Amino acid sequence: MVVRINGKSEEIQGTTVLDLLKAKNIDPHMVAVELNDKMLERDHLATTAVKEGDQLEFLFYMGGGR
Repeated sequence: MVVRINGKSEEIQGTTVLDLLKAKNIDPHMVAVELNDKMLERDHLATTAVKEGDQLEFLFYMGGGR
């Protein structure tokens, strides 16, 4: 199936959001996930299915500054 991740179309296998993060080697504690313009609660990542045409945004936490 094809979904958009951070603005780019990608072919993925049917999966949950958590499985997709693991496949991309992304630590779920270091990212916030937006699915179709709605923020997902971290405890819903494992139970939220990704469907054809979904739009996901992975927002990474960064430290730094002064």
